[in-house]
Amino acid sequence: MRKTADAGKGGMMSETISGGHLVAKALKAEGVDVIYTLCGGHIIDIYDGCVDEGIEVIDVRHEQVAAHAADGYARITGKPGCAVVTAGPGTTDAVTGVANAFRAESPMLLIGGQGALSQHKMGSLQDLPHVDMMSPITKFAATVPSTERVADIVSMAFRECYHGAPGPSFLEIPRDVLDAKVPLEKARLPKAGHYRASTRQQGDPEAIERLADMLAHAEKPCILLGSQVWTCRATDAAIDFVRALNVPAYMNGSGRGTLPPGDPHHFQLSRRYAFTNADLIIIVGTPFDFRMGYGKRLSPTAAVVQIDLDYRTVGKNRDIDLGIVGDAGLVLAAAAQAASGRIENAVTKRKEWMDELRAVETQAYEKRLPRQLSGAQPIDPYRLVHEINEFLTEDTIYIGDGGDIVTFSGQVVQPKSPGHWMDPGPLGTLGVGMAFAMAAKQARRDKEVLCLFGDGAFSLTGWDFETMVRFDLPFIGVIGNNSSMNQIRYGQAAKYGEDRARVGNTLGDIRYGDFAKLLGGYGEEVRDPAEIRPALERARESGKPSLINVWVDPEVYAPGTMNQTMYK
Repeated sequence: MRKTADAGKGGMMSETISGGHLVAKALKAEGVDVIYTLCGGHIIDIYDGCVDEGIEVIDVRHEQVAAHAADGYARITGKPGCAVVTAGPGTTDAVTGVANAFRAESPMLLIGGQGALSQHKMGSLQDLPHVDMMSPITKFAATVPSTERVADIVSMAFRECYHGAPGPSFLEIPRDVLDAKVPLEKARLPKAGHYRASTRQQGDPEAIERLADMLAHAEKPCILLGSQVWTCRATDAAIDFVRALNVPAYMNGSGRGTLPPGDPHHFQLSRRYAFTNADLIIIVGTPFDFRMGYGKRLSPTAAVVQIDLDYRTVGKNRDIDLGIVGDAGLVLAAAAQAASGRIENAVTKRKEWMDELRAVETQAYEKRLPRQLSGAQPIDPYRLVHEINEFLTEDTIYIGDGGDIVTFSGQVVQPKSPGHWMDPGPLGTLGVGMAFAMAAKQARRDKEVLCLFGDGAFSLTGWDFETMVRFDLPFIGVIGNNSSMNQIRYGQAAKYGEDRARVGNTLGDIRYGDFAKLLGGYGEEVRDPAEIRPALERARESGKPSLINVWVDPEVYAPGTMNQTMYK
């Protein structure tokens, strides 16, 4: 803010404030303490405002990374993330990150620059119809029309992020709107905590009673705890629900880690068996999308209950017996309370069902264990993800960024705590890993961050390893290197034959450990499976951003890749 003479008031001094400083004040009111950005002349006044408001500015090497980092920040903290990019190509570079947040239900605000209003439709530098492009992949997209309304519309965009299931918003702010200064008293500045209402809904009481009754009569129930369990911070309610009602629990997306490995209600490898044989299946906070076979993988004779923040998701792609719109934690807590006192016999009877599932689980684990302990060279990917799983602590945030190699990890890696699993989500975006690691470490410096990359995925955004070094954000990066986009390669071989299996999917044999050293981090090359754990330990001890480049067998594919389940 600046004090300037106002002749209309007899020369008295009045405070003025610029549009960029109003943006920063609105971000501060929302609780944003960092923005991710790549600089451009259209947006620099926002930086100046952030300096005054104590908001950290992390500048990256590609706008896609900035948007992914804002998404990752929201997932880790529960607060909305914010990315700021310049107009035109700066904004279009960020589209992928916004689209990923949209499909993953992650609240973030992307602010894009724009040419001056005074140059509207004149062909100004980097002028594009940003709002038109962003509208289909955001919950709210708008142009800020005047400096007086900058903070007002920023707060409006944040408010819209939380309408129904969370998601991203977009604002473009013309340069003359950002640079102009207006009298402070004329600017609308929403007060922190006074422009949003609680969106937590408990669900229809009659539906809660119906669910309690279904639980009382079910002999073989199971529950899938999806990403909204973490979004709603419903971990405690979910744990209380499955333990009090003796319900076996499966987890996907950000719901992984809700129950710790070894918990008697934690199941992972018997999900297909459970979905085929259960008489009651409760799906919490995950849609019937490709990951769920569009609902077709659920038994046609089971009663199906779907709980979700978004009315539009409930019953989409598959008929259900009961749908409840509401906050996962409130709904599960209410259902457990309603069912208490009427399900004692059912809880006891479910021991046989739990034992049945545990036997399936144990059999699947023992069948795969020799692969996980394999000493083969090139390294079996199962051995790599096994070593990573054994290496994780309760304070390790695990990130998966890749195709085939991350499909392996989904079967084996089990985060030890809630909120400690990150993956792109249903858009299947490659290249999120570096940005998610950046956001996770910046937001939670007390946590260890480990990211497993495919070599193809790392190549997309890997130069921001330098950003991690520059901002002193140590993390453990592991690359499962098969010099291929192997998930696609398998599909091509199966469809067109081995003679056309390597068209457009084969990469160079890159020593990424040396790449890490070049940029000031720690790096190693690993070809012997016995060296994986020692290399991970050395990366941990280095205190630097690191890359452990593990050469895995390119002729070994994950079962999900071989089944091509993502396309079925």
